[in-house]
Amino acid sequence: MTYFGASAVALLLTSTAALATCPAITVADMGNISAGDYPQQFELAEFQEAAGCEMTFSENPDIAVLNGEIQGNPDLPPLAERLPAEPLVIIPYTEVGRYGGTLDALSNATEAGTSDFLSVRHVNLVRYSDDLETIVPNIAKNWSWNDDFTELTITLRAGHKWSDGAPFTSEDVRFWLENLALDPEVIEKPKDYVLAGGEPIQIEVVDETTFKFILATPKPGLLVHFATSYAQPFQPAHFLGQFHPALAEDADEKAAAFGFDSGYALISFYYGNSDWTDTPSPMLRDPAKAAELPYGTQPTLESHIYVADTTEGRRLVANPYFHQIDPTGQQLPYISRQDEVYINDNEVRILKLVNAEVDYKSQSVQLPSAPLLLENQESGDYTIQLKPQIAMPLFSFNVTSDDEAKRAVFGDVSFRRAMSNAIDRDELNEVAFFGQGTPMAYTGFSPNPDYAAAFTTTGIAHDPDSAKAALDALGMADTDGDGFRELPNGDKLTLNMQFATQGVAGEVVEFVAQNWADIGIQTTVKEVTPDEYRAAQSANELDVGIWAQGTPVAIALGSSERFVPPYGSYFDHRVGMKWAEWMDSDGSAGLEPPQFAKDMASDIEAFQQAVPGSPEQAEIGTRIAENFAENMLFIGTVLAPAPIYHRNALVNVPEFQTWSYEYYRTYPYRATQWFLSDES
Repeated sequence: MTYFGASAVALLLTSTAALATCPAITVADMGNISAGDYPQQFELAEFQEAAGCEMTFSENPDIAVLNGEIQGNPDLPPLAERLPAEPLVIIPYTEVGRYGGTLDALSNATEAGTSDFLSVRHVNLVRYSDDLETIVPNIAKNWSWNDDFTELTITLRAGHKWSDGAPFTSEDVRFWLENLALDPEVIEKPKDYVLAGGEPIQIEVVDETTFKFILATPKPGLLVHFATSYAQPFQPAHFLGQFHPALAEDADEKAAAFGFDSGYALISFYYGNSDWTDTPSPMLRDPAKAAELPYGTQPTLESHIYVADTTEGRRLVANPYFHQIDPTGQQLPYISRQDEVYINDNEVRILKLVNAEVDYKSQSVQLPSAPLLLENQESGDYTIQLKPQIAMPLFSFNVTSDDEAKRAVFGDVSFRRAMSNAIDRDELNEVAFFGQGTPMAYTGFSPNPDYAAAFTTTGIAHDPDSAKAALDALGMADTDGDGFRELPNGDKLTLNMQFATQGVAGEVVEFVAQNWADIGIQTTVKEVTPDEYRAAQSANELDVGIWAQGTPVAIALGSSERFVPPYGSYFDHRVGMKWAEWMDSDGSAGLEPPQFAKDMASDIEAFQQAVPGSPEQAEIGTRIAENFAENMLFIGTVLAPAPIYHRNALVNVPEFQTWSYEYYRTYPYRATQWFLSDES
């Protein structure tokens, strides 16, 4: 299928007559082409047929210099040989851009990167349009499902190339699926999205540009996963494949020539044994070794590619083989370079935003920082958008804690309900969110569908007296007279509340900690880096999980990760780590989860297979929402808006629909057509 037909192109062309002569388009001719009134993108053939002309292409005048900074890249052929046979035409929001400049970005994850910055250059087979409802082509040219959603046929763009000039074909998708995603030597446990009904997805390569995903059971949400996930279902087989023992007899020998024990070890050095596409590159892992390798980082299809990677930050340059163009035939992206700097201190990050030292930022910018940012908008010459979030701050108790006395208490739903009733969400909304939010329970879905609406207030009433009574009933008394309760066995209880501002604002954590202290539960609050938080979470060392989370129904149809233990990926809010271990090992390790967790695992599988929007699916979704709300594995707080920041010199930035990780931040907003008016 294609997204826009000739009639849509005609609408665009008739709106500005000069567009009918492709080579002669000017900024003035473009007028104000907004996403709300006009299509956002076209296939080249559609555009040219409607325009009655043949588009000519042009390139960034500095592209050869930029390419020269990419370790291992050969000299560039002419632009016509670098673009696909049918590049994707991207329509700017406001005006045709100009080349040059450096996008200055700010992150707070020292080595893991951030989804915020990655989303600016990200690509996948498809993406959501900025209405967050319509899936449109990107790397893929088109797609089609069979009648029962068990076979997805995808067509790529003929002539598409990797950032080093090598052909990108269906074999790169097969390599990703069979030799990375489903190879336990690379990724130990297959991710949920490469499974259907618990069985691995199969691939059939039809030709260089056509392949089929074949599923054991219906999974209509698979396409949504490709529209929203950081995980890219393609990897450079021409490069990584030469070191894969299943594909090359001399793979280990080739790897040994570069100082690696095996081909798998060299693949890990680049790919990172993870589907996270922003893992540390060889340039960061071992700069000396990276200098001797063919490439400093593996070839990419993204708009920009790493040329430097250190513990201080990263530098990228425009991909000379990128597959998108604007309506004038200029190859995208407009912006030549991207610089990412790591700053872990939140106050320093906010100061840099106030001083307009950053071009764009959303992740880690929380609503409590909004007054200062808004106050300085005019003097700093930047814009703040306050947009709804999909995720809200959640608290969870480690129901599989290694401390058996804590585990017994945390695993008792009456304790979790008491801790929920202790939170004064109305006051929290006023104090931390300026009254702009909505107190809410967590149902697993966000935005909440109709069938989950009845559970959005379950257990969130502020009732400290009932909370105290519940703790009394559990045998949690203040036995030493210090004002704080002990565990039922008499052991001291102090909740260690570690948090990272990438996941939740510190004001929220401090407020909840005080509410819990008011009912006699002692806490300590400590801000840590995202890497430190995730390491402690993965090691089952947290008392309390603290992160934001929410899942639109469409995304739940493509991935069940947030509905089965541990209820999220490495980057999410996770709890019940040892329940997950039990389920992954068929009961030979870890701790057996309670029945409600097993029920939900069955329900989400049935939910994904049901016809979207059907009464059957709604019935299953109701059970899931009730399960989350009643068992309170995740204690909801307040769903509120959050700030999105950009300097006014960054042009073609639209109004965002949401502040969200779930739709992959900037990805629906076509950041490749952003440009810098001051070429900073």
